[in-house]
Amino acid sequence: MNQGLKGVFAFISDTAVFLDSSHPPTPTSSNLPLPPAYLEVISKAAAQPMADQNKSKEDSSERHGDKSKEVIASPAHSTVALIDEEPEDVDPWDLPELKDTGVPWSALDTKGKVLRVVVSVGKLVLLLGFLYMFICSLDILSSAFQLVGGKAAGDIFQDNSVLSNPLAGLVIGVLVTLLVQSSSTSSSIVVSMVSSGLLTVQLAVPIIMGTNIGTSVTNTLVAMTQVGERSTFRRAFAGATVHDFFNWLSVLVLLPLEVASGYLYTVTKLIIDSFNIESGEAPDLLNVITDPLTDSIIQLDQSVISGIATGDPEARNKSLIKRWCLTFTNTTLKNVTVPGPENCTSTSLCWVDGNITTTLKNISETYNIKKCTHLFVNVNLPDLAVGLILLALSLLVLCSCLILIVKLLNSMLKGQVAGVIKKILNTDFPFPFGWVTGYIAILVGAGMTFIVQSSSVFTSAITPLVGIGVISIERAYPLSLGSNIGTTTTAILAAMASPGDTLGNALQIALVHFLFNISGIILWYPIPFTRIPIRLAKGLGNITASYRWFAAVYIIVCFFVLPLLVFSLSLAGWQVLVGIGVPLILMLIIIIVINVLQKRKPGCLPAALRSWDFLPLWAHSLAPWDKVVGACTAKCCCCCKCCQIAVDDQEQTERESAENNNKPHAEVYDNPAMSADKEVESEIKIELEILKMTRL
Repeated sequence: MNQGLKGVFAFISDTAVFLDSSHPPTPTSSNLPLPPAYLEVISKAAAQPMADQNKSKEDSSERHGDKSKEVIASPAHSTVALIDEEPEDVDPWDLPELKDTGVPWSALDTKGKVLRVVVSVGKLVLLLGFLYMFICSLDILSSAFQLVGGKAAGDIFQDNSVLSNPLAGLVIGVLVTLLVQSSSTSSSIVVSMVSSGLLTVQLAVPIIMGTNIGTSVTNTLVAMTQVGERSTFRRAFAGATVHDFFNWLSVLVLLPLEVASGYLYTVTKLIIDSFNIESGEAPDLLNVITDPLTDSIIQLDQSVISGIATGDPEARNKSLIKRWCLTFTNTTLKNVTVPGPENCTSTSLCWVDGNITTTLKNISETYNIKKCTHLFVNVNLPDLAVGLILLALSLLVLCSCLILIVKLLNSMLKGQVAGVIKKILNTDFPFPFGWVTGYIAILVGAGMTFIVQSSSVFTSAITPLVGIGVISIERAYPLSLGSNIGTTTTAILAAMASPGDTLGNALQIALVHFLFNISGIILWYPIPFTRIPIRLAKGLGNITASYRWFAAVYIIVCFFVLPLLVFSLSLAGWQVLVGIGVPLILMLIIIIVINVLQKRKPGCLPAALRSWDFLPLWAHSLAPWDKVVGACTAKCCCCCKCCQIAVDDQEQTERESAENNNKPHAEVYDNPAMSADKEVESEIKIELEILKMTRL
């Protein structure tokens, strides 16, 4: 049966060649013997389409004059391709197959096998080394941001009138965490302010929510390093931003709930009051390995930022760069002259001699014993200059290590190894325990983050794995949720190491952070249809794959422009914030509702609102903006016109080849005259595109 079908298909293919070239088919082993009468019928049937084809050629040549060229009909192809062709709609989110292009293990001799093992071990050692440098560069990056913007962060926290606004507190948490690139640092500043009485725990809750958002920008920046390859960038950026969307959506629900009911404050207060918690010592896990390298490059005095935030006038004149690593503080009781009796420590320890008032006070004197040994200890540069130097170097090392890690993973994760790893990471447990897999992934993410003691490090490490297709976005989502929990457990342990007078406040703030993430997981994970962050991240990934410049726009708007706008409106007063913010929010909600109805139930909308076509194209499409960005980019190039034409030519060729691959020669089997018309139209389109490009 199969042989018969193949013979029929070969016969039809050869007949198509005959009709196209007006020559008899080349004899092949698959040709069937044909009766002469049958061939006569075929030639008569072919006469009319060929006449129509010639007529269409003449009409089109008269219509287009010299612009048209002689159209040569494309050769016919075997109809077997119509049966064997792949489905047109390929899901871009399917994990790619990492094929092993090397020699199979069984085909290697003893020398080849030994060499393969040595190379694999060497790659593993290099991978661990690059991962170590990657983690250290993240630590240096955090120190650089603190040197550049640490004092500004302290000044932001000092404005208590702004912090009384919950929305402003949220935005300040985002901005400060962006400045210092560490949620642990911003949380410790909040703990210092609460312990000193400058801030209440209720006002600190929105700031803690903001730190959760600010720390998620790191892995989004890491995803930008994979912008070179479209499908890899689509997966990497979606895998990074799924963390962002979870944090933003959790804030949208829990911040109004906290303002209305005090839910997080009340629950954590009950926990603190119910347990008799004593201070302990926070464990150092990964820091034991990374501190020797990072401490040899730079060490910072964290008390300076906290001192600025708490209003210490001496802290403003201090440098963040730590000069002395070993000091001794001696406290003695001395006679001190004060302005008046009201400044005395007590009435019994106060002496007045004419206009001079003397009292006894504890005076602390600090003696420097041992100097630090990092690179910048003797450098006479301001903090800003040192911070910019470290920022450039750490970004260079971070990007280089990330690119090398991706290259090594691509070379190591091939064939059977990749299959096993992908199967372990992405396969669910058998029914009825499939739902357990996601929660185990949450625990794994929490455990790994607890080991590395940084959610930024863990999420930044899995981002390239999502990009190359080892981890699916559906599995990266629970891992990111687990990293949120892991970083809060680290904060809880760090809070338990606080002294007794600040232990309660520090622990309550850490528990607020923990309960916020647990509540967000309950909202956006257990029920599959509530996993909205995955759908939003995939939508953003599709957009950034088509318009890669939009990724930078997303980062700038969501993490800088929007927080700065809200912060500026907060400084103007809550009346201005409400007057401008409420109409914008209502407009955004209306647009979202109309978009959902357009996709789900367009019949419920008026005819004019069933699409956005009544608006200008730039208002509902990124295509015009893409042309603007392309034009601006071309003008920045040294040879703008040549570069732009070359890029456009290449993209046009890629689009045409992709379309031809998706629809392999289906038009050959229609009326040949229609095929000729379409080829003439495509020639005219290409010429018009060339004319447009030359105008640029």
